[in-house]
Amino acid sequence: MTATRRELLALAAKAVGASLLPSAAAAEGAIPRRIKAIAFDGFVIFDPRPISGLAEEHFPGKGARLTDIWRRRQFEYTWLRVAMGRYVDFWQVTGDALNFAAKSLQIELAAEQRARLMDGYLELKPWPGVAEGLKSLRDAGVRLAFLANFTPEMLAACTKGSGLEGLFEHRLSTDMIKTFKPDPRAYAMAAEAFRLPAENILFAAFGGWDAAGAKAYGYPVFWLNPAHQPVEEFGQTPDAIGTSFADLITFLQT
Repeated sequence: MTATRRELLALAAKAVGASLLPSAAAAEGAIPRRIKAIAFDGFVIFDPRPISGLAEEHFPGKGARLTDIWRRRQFEYTWLRVAMGRYVDFWQVTGDALNFAAKSLQIELAAEQRARLMDGYLELKPWPGVAEGLKSLRDAGVRLAFLANFTPEMLAACTKGSGLEGLFEHRLSTDMIKTFKPDPRAYAMAAEAFRLPAENILFAAFGGWDAAGAKAYGYPVFWLNPAHQPVEEFGQTPDAIGTSFADLITFLQT
């Protein structure tokens, strides 16, 4: 007998050790039943924490602070470039943000050190349980895609290095339309690629601002929030919040 999607998702939840948190419960019980596809931000799949360790190796005692400034400027620059109409791709934004972070801490950033830190973004690996969870979602008939600010080259390198090739129907980079999230044109890419109404596509966000942007566009939203950050004050509340990929799968079971 062929297993139902609900049964397959239940097996997936067990396989990745899901334990649903109260905050990960669906706001509307009917929402997950409508989900036919999921669009993932890159950081929901790939764990950025090793970047901080890499920075600490090169700059002992300053790695965490360097990474914090770097990450903040990385996203602030994307928003500013969209507002100014001065687009460059996410790889250049990442490099510009690293330059700023180093200068703000008065760190001499040698060319080889800069290259090694940047290469860290080509070597990101999945969060625990992600590979198993993605395979289970695919087997349950859920269509999968990236919808990320990462360049196509960054997505390709991390996907290949993590053994996740073949799991995603689409690798949607906002570089394809020369903008960044939360521009509504960026979120529209998933609906257009899947050829589905927004209400049938779950957006899985890593940043609170990204969750708000996707919700404002019209997607149901799951926010992967391992840092337990508060919901952004934009009047857009995610449909569910969890701290792990397992919580996402549990949400889809409801």
